Amino acid sequence: MKQLKDEALELIAYRLKMLSDPMRLKILHALQEGEKSVQELVQSTGAGQANVSKHLSLLAQHNIVGRTRKGLHVYYYITDDSIFKICDLVCRNMEKNMKRYSEVFG
Repeated sequence: MKQLKDEALELIAYRLKMLSDPMRLKILHALQEGEKSVQELVQSTGAGQANVSKHLSLLAQHNIVGRTRKGLHVYYYITDDSIFKICDLVCRNMEKNMKRYSEVFG
C-alpha cells in the first residue's frame, strides 16, 4: 500500500468528514437527481434555509458541490461524483449485514 504523508491523511479525513453529517447526505442525495436551488433543497430535506445554506457552503468550500446563478436564484450541483461511489460502497456493505441494520433500513 502506498505510504501517505500526514497532510494527505488530514485532507482525506476532512473529505470523509464532509460526508459524516446526515443533513449533508440528505442534500447530496437530493442533488443526485440534478441541480437544485436552495429553496428546492429546503423543501426536499425539510430543513431550514439557514441550515441548508450552511451545509451547502461547506460542501462548496471543499469542491463537492458547485453553484451557478440563474437570474435571482443560485443552483447547486454535484462536482465530485466519487462521493456516490463511497456512499454506494457503504450502503452495499450495510445491506450485506442487513440483519444488524434491519430496524433502521426496514
